[in-house]
Amino acid sequence: MFIPVRELLRVYATGWFPMATPDGELRLFSPDPRGILPLDTFHIPHGTRKLLRDPKWSITCDKDFPAVLAGCAQREETWIDSRIAASYIALHRAGHAHSIEVWHGGRLAGGLYGVRIGAAFFGESMFHTESGASKVALVALVNILRQNGFQLLDLQWITPHLCGFGATEIRRDEYLRRLHGARHQSAHFPTCGELSTDCLLQDRIPSCPA
Repeated sequence: MFIPVRELLRVYATGWFPMATPDGELRLFSPDPRGILPLDTFHIPHGTRKLLRDPKWSITCDKDFPAVLAGCAQREETWIDSRIAASYIALHRAGHAHSIEVWHGGRLAGGLYGVRIGAAFFGESMFHTESGASKVALVALVNILRQNGFQLLDLQWITPHLCGFGATEIRRDEYLRRLHGARHQSAHFPTCGELSTDCLLQDRIPSCPA
């Protein structure tokens, strides 16, 4: 059993998102305040800039969405059960959910995935098996969003780790106002081949072909 694509998109478009809870239920959440990462004030911490210079990193988009989803689910406490996984794989196949894979020495070392509606991107989860891989994925995501017309990066909740990149909280009513504006605009999430980390060090990734 999974959430139909149309219903899942409706939930996101109205400011909610689903999670599986420890009691086995699927519940909807809409935090107040809401965590976002402003694309115009995003910054890369010094330590992460140093990390990006490692020549063993490589980055891809939508190359292995199921593997990224599985990596995000592999933790002691997870909200990603089989129903959530099936729902987001269906959303990905329909072109509304995307992943960024970070490879290190040819091995999947981390990544993230999220949902796109219009010019809004809803970051769902990230993981790493190699230290720093999730940071590389976040930098890649933000640069892709910047270069392809996105206006809103939703984080749901923020963490100290995300605050280091400029994440902040806004009131739910302000979030819904921004979401309404962004979801009615057009943006393009490219499916790319391998991306260069040299572009990340310049705070940008060139737009990729459709």
